[in-house]
Amino acid sequence: MAAHAARSLNAIEARFRPLQIVRDERAGGSFVLRAVEALRPYPAAMHEHLFRWVTEAPERMFLAERRPGQDGWASITYGEAGEKVLALAAAIADRGLSAERPIVILSGNTIDHQLLTLAGYVAGVPTAPISVAYSLVSQDHGKLKGIIDLLDPGMIYAANGAVFEKPLMLDAMRGREIVVGTPCPALPNATPFSALLKGGSASALDAARATVGADTIAKFLFTSGSTGTPKGVITTHRMLTSNAEMSPQAWPFLDRPQVFVDWLPWSHVFGGNHNMGQILRGGGTLYIDDGKPMPAEFPKTLRNLAEVSPTAYFNVPRAYDLLAHALKSDEALRKRFFAELDVIFYAAASLPEHLWTTLGALAESESDTPASMLTAWGLTETSPTITVLHRHGGESGNIGIPLPGVELKLVPNGPKLEARAKGPNITPGYWRNEKATASAFDEDGFFRTGDALTLVEPKDPGRGVRFNGRVTEDFKLTTGTWVHTGGVRARALAALGPLISDVIVTAPDRDDLGLFIFPSLAAKRDETYAPAVLTALRTMNEGFSGSSERIARAMIMEEPPSLDRGEMTDKGSLNMHAVLEHRDDLLARLYAGNHPDVLRP
Repeated sequence: MAAHAARSLNAIEARFRPLQIVRDERAGGSFVLRAVEALRPYPAAMHEHLFRWVTEAPERMFLAERRPGQDGWASITYGEAGEKVLALAAAIADRGLSAERPIVILSGNTIDHQLLTLAGYVAGVPTAPISVAYSLVSQDHGKLKGIIDLLDPGMIYAANGAVFEKPLMLDAMRGREIVVGTPCPALPNATPFSALLKGGSASALDAARATVGADTIAKFLFTSGSTGTPKGVITTHRMLTSNAEMSPQAWPFLDRPQVFVDWLPWSHVFGGNHNMGQILRGGGTLYIDDGKPMPAEFPKTLRNLAEVSPTAYFNVPRAYDLLAHALKSDEALRKRFFAELDVIFYAAASLPEHLWTTLGALAESESDTPASMLTAWGLTETSPTITVLHRHGGESGNIGIPLPGVELKLVPNGPKLEARAKGPNITPGYWRNEKATASAFDEDGFFRTGDALTLVEPKDPGRGVRFNGRVTEDFKLTTGTWVHTGGVRARALAALGPLISDVIVTAPDRDDLGLFIFPSLAAKRDETYAPAVLTALRTMNEGFSGSSERIARAMIMEEPPSLDRGEMTDKGSLNMHAVLEHRDDLLARLYAGNHPDVLRP
């Protein structure tokens, strides 16, 4: 029994590589955290990983997807992908596209989307995957038109012409080559994607490939654009290849070919850079999950997980809430899900403690070497990973240690420590935005993340750091007391649970704290809703008496947050400043005495 337990422990510990973290003091109370271990060598260009596996494992499955009207999975091997990527790259090279005339991709994750991205890498032409919400959810297409104006693309791709007909017909699209996977009668001059697969001039491709190096722009990724047009983050090959090498130095389980079942959009940095990067680096297989973490769409994810056992699973906390319920009630699904699983990874928000406990217990019930609960922290501008949780049995909220090659500087900023980063994975700046680029870096060349972090154990940096909110979202009450909005919001989300989708903490220069409450789509909005919210708020206030922690008033929002007004990002997160600006009448009502719409816990 003891020997078996030791083998199980050894198997778990083998997922991690111990990294020594040192703290270097700087002037003004700042300090830098870094790993002693140097970053290992990495390729000059991201597509080098693809062609390694074309040579070493051509028959291995690379990507798989569900297609409308078809049963099972459609897939492509590394060998097949290599041939198609070279043909597409030749077609791109023939068109004279460049960073000044890049490729914009409007549609979501598909095999063809990834092949076009890789072809852009080979030909030295950046692709720009755009959030599908900017095309299909937005009513005015304001952000999409702003992006097109900024990039001036030479090619626009959409998988389904009919679905994307409206955005493809915008005036901003005129004079650009439109490429579609499925034709549309309204776009008779669009180029079929199949035409690109016929290839182009070998000499043009050879000339284009010769120009590609570590500093070549691989893609443009866009910030959430909470205010105004999203900024175009320049993403070079060096950023992609260095970051793809960093995570495995802390997580050696990534050195074996991985199997992912993943929906995270490639228009966002984690799905498009991290997850695809690890698949390419390790020669793994990615099953494109056609589900989403929403009640109506999540059954597709459960169907996929019932067929494919992932080696690591990446998702957002909302998905894990839905998944935990399914795993508890479906033994076959539970066994399939945990059969090969090393890691349960969450990102985008802190995982509530009850979910952490539930998922951990389920993992332990299915394996002597239960999956490790892990997270990481980074941004679009850091491609993405700066820190990773580096051990089994960590705690919710700990976002880990800086990876080899990264320097993490913590700078006093009011009551918080602002995080700044430097390394080969950091963007050189924002496309055609010199002002934003200049302000993004400090005097020592560190990128200003805008996030606040705190040490888990001040005397031991190797224990990791915790996320401590956004520096710009904290504010002072009229008493001069600082309000740490991240902590208040986290408590509100925990207390109100399934009643709400999110909250905004109000408001600077007021006497006390309030909340704008956005109801959950699943919540039953009858006469019992407001009393249930009020009861939850009173429970939330228990044990908190200070004005910076206790909720004094709240208002339930009848209108959902607007994407077009910048109240909500394409990721679904709220922008505090935009909400307060566009709902200033409701804010005045919230603080205007005993209005009947105001809940007073």
